[in-house]
Amino acid sequence: MAMRIPAPPAVQVEADVARALAEDIGGGDVTASLLPDTDDIAYLLCKEAAVVCGRPWFDACHRALDTGVRIEWRVAEGDRVEAGTVLATLAGRSRALVTAERTALNFMQTLSGTATTTAAHVDAVRGTRARILDTRKTIPGLRVAQKYAVRIGGGDNHRMGLYDTVMLKENHVRAAGSIAAAIASARRLHPGLPLVVEVESLDQLREALDAGCDRILVDDFDAATRREAVRIAHGAPYQGRIPLEASGGVDLSTLRAIAEDGVDCISIGALTKHVRAIDLSMKLGPPPCQAC
Repeated sequence: MAMRIPAPPAVQVEADVARALAEDIGGGDVTASLLPDTDDIAYLLCKEAAVVCGRPWFDACHRALDTGVRIEWRVAEGDRVEAGTVLATLAGRSRALVTAERTALNFMQTLSGTATTTAAHVDAVRGTRARILDTRKTIPGLRVAQKYAVRIGGGDNHRMGLYDTVMLKENHVRAAGSIAAAIASARRLHPGLPLVVEVESLDQLREALDAGCDRILVDDFDAATRREAVRIAHGAPYQGRIPLEASGGVDLSTLRAIAEDGVDCISIGALTKHVRAIDLSMKLGPPPCQAC
């Protein structure tokens, strides 16, 4: 059973759902109007192995159109399931069930895809010290949802946006004149925020370690330079007090080797950018007996 991760605030989920339903329904579901509006049942089927994610959005889609709908989940958020698993059964008004279907599935398949991809990356570094982080490379309007899905998959969030963490990159260092000057300016202007510094060389790494920050990003370092960065940051006098984050050129084929170099975390834009939706379907009627 997966660890329980708190869902985003209901107001955020409801806002996502309201926007998505308005996009799909517009002035009204003209096809659903052909159905008799009677009580009916349905089931949600997962057609491939996946990590389940998106229940709050799925539920909110259906309840927005039928407050009396009954949804009985057979799996928990974060569970790993095999192909052919019936995830949930529903009972409600037939027109509302079919109108909510696509929007509910869109959320569920996208967020389950993000969680499943994240879980594969987390599995790949198991046994090392490395944590898997996401980035800001998210689907516009779905950042809170996708970053929640990363947590469901066992990853961690890098930062939510430009407002909650100061991240110094090449342009900031160039404008300030040095790593140390950029760090001093950031601490002065935003003393209460986490500070991440991207470095491009081992000399910049030492400068950032001496000046102090909350995390150092070594971006696109080759393996030998990355291992030397770990040796420096974890050795005297720094003793690993400032975590090292690796990024760039990371996929499942390279991930394990990067983790074994000893970095503390690895940030991967593909978790939320290269989304492959999980194959789900929702059908009216009872589930097939082999999946009951």
